[in-house]
Amino acid sequence: MRVRHSVRLVAVLLVCSVPNSHAQEQSQAIGVPVPPLGAGPWVFDTAEQHKIRVSVVTKGLSHPWALAFLPDGEMLVTERPGRLRVIRDGVLDPQPIVGVPQVRTDGNGGLMDVAAHPRFADNQLVYLTYTKPVGNGMGAPALARGTLEGGTLTDVRDLIVTEGYEGNSGLNGRVAIGRDGKVYMSTGGRVGTVAQDPTSLRGKILRLNDDGSVPSDNPFADHAGHRPEIYTFGHRNTLGLMVHPETGMLWNHENGPNGGDEINIILRGRNYGWPVVSFGRNYPGSRITEHPTQEGMESPLVVWLPAIAVAGLAIYTGDQFPAWKGNAFVGSLREGGIPGTGHLQRVVFNDQTEELRRESMLTELRQRIREVREGPDGFLYLLTDEDDGALLRIEPAP
Repeated sequence: MRVRHSVRLVAVLLVCSVPNSHAQEQSQAIGVPVPPLGAGPWVFDTAEQHKIRVSVVTKGLSHPWALAFLPDGEMLVTERPGRLRVIRDGVLDPQPIVGVPQVRTDGNGGLMDVAAHPRFADNQLVYLTYTKPVGNGMGAPALARGTLEGGTLTDVRDLIVTEGYEGNSGLNGRVAIGRDGKVYMSTGGRVGTVAQDPTSLRGKILRLNDDGSVPSDNPFADHAGHRPEIYTFGHRNTLGLMVHPETGMLWNHENGPNGGDEINIILRGRNYGWPVVSFGRNYPGSRITEHPTQEGMESPLVVWLPAIAVAGLAIYTGDQFPAWKGNAFVGSLREGGIPGTGHLQRVVFNDQTEELRRESMLTELRQRIREVREGPDGFLYLLTDEDDGALLRIEPAP
């Protein structure tokens, strides 16, 4: 077993019980003022790359969730309310793509990730993860595939639909396409012990053929009492899933509860611990477990204490920022449970993929960073999870 490596103005009302004889309740406004994003660009100094310029590519996005680059230079952006948008030459097409499945948007559900098939130039196939309404007010994370023809998705069909949830959490999912040509989908497993249940698809990373069928070499394909789609289990809420551009290994990160966000290297058939072990605490403050490691359960590569609500994940390999090569970039929706503290975080590793240091960036903007991608041009692109969300580009300052 590997050893864990340690480690608008928004006004949110926190109601807490005061331990006195009258059991009075008090309300306290928690949050940091968030100024309007503005037109930019902004120049910031950073620890190793130093001067960078952050510019607004486009605004007018409603809670954008994910970003994918197409071979012709276009960008696909999902909006959580259920729209798939196209950005061409830095201009947002005012017309959303037609044919996107209907989504359930309660809580943290909605339209989520998007990925283009590796042979998109030939087959025009696009994969989407979304919260599917399944009746009785419930939603189920689902993976769909369609053909993008002009401004329309055609032949859209669900490849897999997981169990429905009545609540508003754990309704998200990511999708990545591996070097093996298989499609990997993450599912939320925050509630109860579902992430440890081998008969459930929740709290797992699933592995499928590109047509949605189950590969015969999946780790539990011939195990009685196990869903054959399961690749790994014991996950809470994965908001970052990617194939490392150099090693080809699958990486994820997931939100802990009150603390305990983590990055993992995903290995077939392994158990990643939730909710049996965690570095986090329950929201009222008690520990999830007294011992955050356990034999037979994988330990994370990186842990955040306090949590930064990780979202989006990229490993930089381009030439625009030589000092950042091999660094991991993750978005932060907020730090330590305090609204208005979103930013971008950079993690530096040594040659053995052991963490050396971290840097918090763009803290001055106070934006909720939902997505991080390296573009074909070697720049970094970010999505801000706001009512009037933006696509930002990071490039070297002249």
